[in-house]
Amino acid sequence: MEATLAPLVEALKAKKKVCLFTGAGVSTAAGIPDFRSPETGLYSNLAKLNLPFAEAVFDIDFFKKDPKPFYTLAEELFPGKFAPTKFHYMVRILQEKNLLKRVYTQNIDILDRLAGVKDEFIVEAHGSFATSRCIDCKMEVPIEKVKSDIPKGVPTCAKCGGFIKPDITFYGEGLPSKFFETWDKDCDDVEVALISGTSLTVYPFASLPSSVEKRCLRVLVNREKVGDLGRRKKDIVALSDCDEFADTLTSLLGWKDVLDRYYEEGQKKCGKSKSIEEELEKIEDRLEKEPVSEKNNKDGNVDRQEGDEELEELINKLKI
Repeated sequence: MEATLAPLVEALKAKKKVCLFTGAGVSTAAGIPDFRSPETGLYSNLAKLNLPFAEAVFDIDFFKKDPKPFYTLAEELFPGKFAPTKFHYMVRILQEKNLLKRVYTQNIDILDRLAGVKDEFIVEAHGSFATSRCIDCKMEVPIEKVKSDIPKGVPTCAKCGGFIKPDITFYGEGLPSKFFETWDKDCDDVEVALISGTSLTVYPFASLPSSVEKRCLRVLVNREKVGDLGRRKKDIVALSDCDEFADTLTSLLGWKDVLDRYYEEGQKKCGKSKSIEEELEKIEDRLEKEPVSEKNNKDGNVDRQEGDEELEELINKLKI
């Protein structure tokens, strides 16, 4: 990967600023599932909610009729349960080196903010969990109160009784005005575009990397090729894990020690000293010691005929 990234390293050493376009893939290392990966994606995990279609959990019309499925999911995704990844801390370092132009993200997890990236650099195309409000009277409600109310049931407005919804852009809603206003200012002045962790299938976000100037160095860091990335002569395509890319790039630029320090501090702060994989292995070991019958289903997952519900719940929480 080092040779592939050479033009990017050269651009950063020349003080060219990076504009990032990120999706769920940059947060999967934090334990948050992406949307469409087979078996591990968010939509696959939603099957147990018996929705009419997977995307209904983020559909505004469905939410108005039945918000419970969304809050079943939201309880697991609320800020505080997940720590930023190495990729997020790499973005923070770019900011500190005065090499960050903007972060356009499809993610609602606010991990960029938690990593220390300032609000002025962040454009959350699909909103986030940072704020919430009543869908009827629009009164803003502290997100901490929404989070504390979820175990009691669907949060409702103290003023009018309407459902409370985090300021996440659902299907059927318009994108935040900040998205369009900021892109109008940025689009003609992007020197380096870094696209990572996104399938580039949801518009208008998906059109942004294609609309940058031809002189722009576009870098794709993804599990697979997406959009028109790789078609321009200057394009760089690195089919890689996002955190692996962060490790490699910071090593090439002499920032690896800083990245590791930020990451370890973030893990400790969020109580994530062990990786998701380590926790799963620990719980699976406990399950194996339980004197109950079990069998493997066709997907390779464990179907317990009877057993410890608490352990099953822990596994589901780590996997979703």
